Amino acid sequence: MALTDMKVFNAYLREAVIETLGQMTNQFNAASRGAIRLSTDGFDGDFLMRSSFASLHSARRRVDRYSTNSSVQPTALTQLQHNSVKVAGGFGPIVWEPGQLTWVQENPDRAIEVISLNMSEAVMQDMLNSAIAAARAAIEAQNTATVHNGGTGPINYQDINGAHAKFGDRSNTIVANVMDGASYHALIGNNLANSERLFNAQGVQVVDILGRVVVVTDAPALRDAATTSAPAQSIVLGLVSDAVVVHDAGDLITNVETSNGNRRIETTLQADYTFGLGLKGYAWDTATGGKSPDDQAIATGGNWDKIVSDIKHTAGVLAKASA
Repeated sequence: MALTDMKVFNAYLREAVIETLGQMTNQFNAASRGAIRLSTDGFDGDFLMRSSFASLHSARRRVDRYSTNSSVQPTALTQLQHNSVKVAGGFGPIVWEPGQLTWVQENPDRAIEVISLNMSEAVMQDMLNSAIAAARAAIEAQNTATVHNGGTGPINYQDINGAHAKFGDRSNTIVANVMDGASYHALIGNNLANSERLFNAQGVQVVDILGRVVVVTDAPALRDAATTSAPAQSIVLGLVSDAVVVHDAGDLITNVETSNGNRRIETTLQADYTFGLGLKGYAWDTATGGKSPDDQAIATGGNWDKIVSDIKHTAGVLAKASA
């Protein structure tokens, strides 16, 4: 493959990754009912800052028509600042030898397809895992207001329902439960033990737990390993619509280089990408969390400040139980 061909290869690869990622995000958004929304909208700067008006429901008061007419403390019309943070990631380098991989030269489209699909899946996995880690951190930091602690043994429907109950009359706004595969199959086993069905006919699997769709993914933040002082724990998130929004910053950079110096010519591919991360009802703390956070900072509850007065207007709830 000549160097001029490599430049064309690099250009087409970038376009293929963006197109594939767009297709995958659309499918995921539909499946999760928008609880975790992967957006292809752009994201400028280190932070995305938006403002909205705070609730004025507290201004309601009772009036005594027969009391002395005295002054009333006014309620200020204020705005809330919602901060999303930009996260940076990388892919590769991927290395191959053009002399051994003759199929790359004969059919560059196939190479683009393979690399772009794997890169798109890796980027989307990073987005999803980061979104779940952030949501868990922010929700768990609210303690009993949003967290239901179950008992020993696999997580069950009572645990999830207990978490939903944290939203009271707004529990119907929870549209999706997010859990890992072990928790999902524990619930299936619970159903089988009670002679209940989770499946429809015609070979189509319909998962409907407490009237919400289920997102099943083995994200690290959905399970805690056992320690000397505590057993393993499983986590289930109950999320509202737009609980987490992940913005594709649209600045994917790919570079393909062919180098000499070894016994055989080698080609490497490397990519840089970024995305924005925001939570409903929470703002990224630009002072404590800082810019370009790592995984640990994203998963730290103290870096996500609750900015709304009513917990029912936040991203959701959390159930946990001993695994």
